[in-house]
Amino acid sequence: MNDLSNYRRSYEKSELLEANIPEDPINLFNRWFHEVEDFEGSGEVNAMTVSTIGLDGFPKSRVVLLKKFSEEGFIFYTNYNSEKGKAIEANPNVCLSFFWQEMERQVIIKGIAQKTSEIISDNYFDSRPDGSKLGAIVSNQSEVIPSRVFLEEKLKELETEYSEKPILRPENWGGYLVTPLQVEFWQGRPNRLHDRIRYTSQSDFSWKIERLSS
Repeated sequence: MNDLSNYRRSYEKSELLEANIPEDPINLFNRWFHEVEDFEGSGEVNAMTVSTIGLDGFPKSRVVLLKKFSEEGFIFYTNYNSEKGKAIEANPNVCLSFFWQEMERQVIIKGIAQKTSEIISDNYFDSRPDGSKLGAIVSNQSEVIPSRVFLEEKLKELETEYSEKPILRPENWGGYLVTPLQVEFWQGRPNRLHDRIRYTSQSDFSWKIERLSS
């Protein structure tokens, strides 16, 4: 057995106090996102974990890239026929999680996922490099395949097929907008007395703000 009991660190880089937070979570998320983005050594700031409840009843998490956020919510793109797509179709309750180790921060978002409009999906698909467009067409995401060579050969065939014609978005590929119902911000603090602030959406479109014990 690998004993990891001595793996620990002291979190001392920042704090999260009620006196310094806005009334809605999107503004705070925006502030944190750009602070992490500007922090030296940050990787893919828009990398997030998407958790769904699968058709087998088990939760499953995977890392995807956030592509847009606004007051409406958080957008990412995927194959609608993938395992995550089928899971969302059956149960749109999802959880998004960001862990920004460089600044000792975490954001956890519970929300409802729904497909974006075709126009939004088309516009984003058109902005992608041709290789990424063809990759979306080639891959029947989450399906069993015989080998990597199988995918590479299919890609070569499509490169020839689309060499002189536009690459259009396949109907089974597009965006999801996650509308947040609850957003928790976690800031690491010394002695494990971390700051945890939770925003919960209210029926009048305001947000209830609560501090949670660490």
